[in-house]
Parts: sequence; C-alpha cells; structure tokens
Amino acid sequence: MPFILLLQREILLSFRHASDTIGTILFFILTATLFPLALGPEPQRLQQIAPAILWVCALLAALLPMERIFQQDYEDGSLDQFFLLGISPSTLAFTKMTGHWLCTGIPLLCASIPLTILYNLPISILPIFIISLSLGTACQSLVGGMTNSIALGAKKNSFLLPLLTFPLLTPVLIFGTMLIDAKLNNLAFLPNLQLLGACFAIALPFCPLAAGAGLRLAIE
Repeated sequence: MPFILLLQREILLSFRHASDTIGTILFFILTATLFPLALGPEPQRLQQIAPAILWVCALLAALLPMERIFQQDYEDGSLDQFFLLGISPSTLAFTKMTGHWLCTGIPLLCASIPLTILYNLPISILPIFIISLSLGTACQSLVGGMTNSIALGAKKNSFLLPLLTFPLLTPVLIFGTMLIDAKLNNLAFLPNLQLLGACFAIALPFCPLAAGAGLRLAIE
C-alpha cells in the first residue's frame, strides 16, 4: 500500500514539473535528429548508425532529470518524514525509480518510434527495439537512482552523477546496440537480449537496496 501511495505522489509531482519531461523529450528528439541531417540522405549508412545513436541519445536524455529524483525531497525534509513514518528506504528508492521510468522512460519510448522511420529502420524491427529500449531505460532508472542516492548531499553532485552512472550503464548500452545491429543483419540476437535481461534482473533487486542505504547515510 505505501508503494502505491508513494507512486501516485511521484506521478502527481511529475505533472507539476512537466517542463522537465518536455525538455527531456525535446533533447532526445533534437540530438537524434541532428545526426541524419549532418550525414545526409544515405539510407544504408543511417541504418548502420541508428542503433548506437538512438540508444546513446535515449540514455543521455533520461539522465537529465535524474539529478532531481531525490534532491527536492532531501532539501525540503520529506525524506526525514518518510523515514519517521516507518517507510523502508529501499521501498522509497524503488518507488522513486519506478516513477522516474514511468514519467521519463515511457515518453522516450513513444518518441523513439517516429525516429526509427527517420533512420530508415524496417517496421519489423520495431517490436524488438521497443522491448530492448524498455529494458535499457528501466536499467537507467534503477542504476541512476542508485548513483543519485550515493551522490545526494555532495557538493557539485551534477558532475559526480554522470561519472558514477555512465560506467555502470556501459554494458547495457553495448548489449542494446548489438541486439538491434544483430537483428538488422539477420544474425542471432537472442544472446544479446538475454544479456540485457540479465542486467535488468541484477539491477532490479540490488539497486533499490543500495539506494536505500545511500538515502539513509545522506539523512544521517
């Protein structure tokens, strides 16, 4: 029950800060659009670079609002109130991560669909692309939430957060890019999908626990 109530709160807060989500989507669309404009109308070349460009742009865009995932509650004392109410730090962290994915990851998935057409990707690849990007953005929310809790309260955490997050997300980026590339070239793509799923399976239980510990240290 606390999870549902906290998640509702996160979604309501995201509506109040809708400009963050809009800015994230605009950043994703703008950066992903600039590459085809720079390279010119070469369908074969666009297909070759599409997996890497779309994945990198999506992960960079999802990182933009990550800095504020715990910051507001930390500054206004809401974290202290949640802990005093007996809410588990890991439950609170998982709720924040879920809210981030719902309010950032899903809009990014929707925005990526027309971009696949821009990059001349076949329609048949769209389902596997959406599945892989869903796992990738979910991993980003989990890992980013964990690193954010570690950097919470630190000076210049906006510089520290990317340094902590990007190395941990490198395997996700590699497996996701190789998955789409293998599908495009009619190669075996299931191993990369399984590895991507394994990254998510590891992050799902571990990151909220680590983030909860980071939140408790930040409060103390």
